[in-house]
Amino acid sequence: MESVKTLTVDLGERSYPIWIGQGLLSKLPAYLQTLGITSSQTLLVVTDDHVGALYLEPVLKGLQRAGFRVFSYSVPAGEQAKSLSHYEQIITYALEHKLDRQSVILALGGGVVGDLAGFVASTYMRGIPFVQLPTTLLAHDSSVGGKVAINHSLGKNMIGSFHQPLAVIYDTATLSTLPEREVACGFAEVLKHGFIWDEAFVDWLEENANPCRALQEPFLSEALYRACHIKSQVVSQDEKETGLRAILNFGHTFGHAFEALGHYRDFTHGEAVAIGMAVAAHVSEAVYGQQGLAERVTRLLSTYGLPVEWHTLPWSFEQVLEKMYTDKKVIAGRLRLVLLERMGRAVIADHVAETTLRAVWSLPFQNQL
Repeated sequence: MESVKTLTVDLGERSYPIWIGQGLLSKLPAYLQTLGITSSQTLLVVTDDHVGALYLEPVLKGLQRAGFRVFSYSVPAGEQAKSLSHYEQIITYALEHKLDRQSVILALGGGVVGDLAGFVASTYMRGIPFVQLPTTLLAHDSSVGGKVAINHSLGKNMIGSFHQPLAVIYDTATLSTLPEREVACGFAEVLKHGFIWDEAFVDWLEENANPCRALQEPFLSEALYRACHIKSQVVSQDEKETGLRAILNFGHTFGHAFEALGHYRDFTHGEAVAIGMAVAAHVSEAVYGQQGLAERVTRLLSTYGLPVEWHTLPWSFEQVLEKMYTDKKVIAGRLRLVLLERMGRAVIADHVAETTLRAVWSLPFQNQL
């Protein structure tokens, strides 16, 4: 177990471990027993059809060999699985298979599965335990912190709750099967954590871009460890997003608007957030005058294979702005943006004039890089 990196999300009696390392899924029964989960508790593994094809059978066999009573439910891969209809279908399945208040849900997959399965766990019989088993780079972010939700046609993550997992068990071996596009998308959130909190981490990501993108160890585990460490520090200080935690939404107010306008099909979450961070970096530079900030942000996003162009998007500034005003971060009709006062320091701003946003949106692309 010495190669396993361990973090703790410090939330008092709701604190939980994050374990990061290779081959952890093959040791899943031992980890569950460490958490106090016994074979008397029924398990439900929620996954999607892509991840399930790769990992569900060995996970189920390993748990059954260890004496666990375990069921599984698979949803279609993709953001559209985070819907009321799929939520209801899983609840129905759980009731039909007589899951009770001691049962445990295991979320095996990326951020969509984690959000959906976590929301099921948070509401089934007023809340049952769940464990995050992330299998994508992007899920290093969504699996930590207890924000679980499903989408509504009028906005992303509009139906949700805070429900902390018992643990995050992150088997980095699962990342080797990711397509290149998904690897890039995962690094969008890794980079975000550096941008908002730790300039030294940004330096490290610049210096080690090639081995990180190639998923080489020990670079991969180090990147995930440092990103999860930042997320856990922020969540430990502000679990319910009453203040500080909102900085984790850097790029997301724009990004969520792009996702919704594209009906969750045109972009992956990581791509939408990357473009959103590029816009937000330019707004930050316009507001705080940090010359070179936007260039550095967009250059690093591009280095990791992420899109940064917004001038080719098929929507007008007015369409994007209207969708941004449906975001959960709008308070009393004021649009709150997460901006970078400088690299490594994010702030929450509700004073940015629409004229500033429009001016940034209208920048010719050659001025963005």
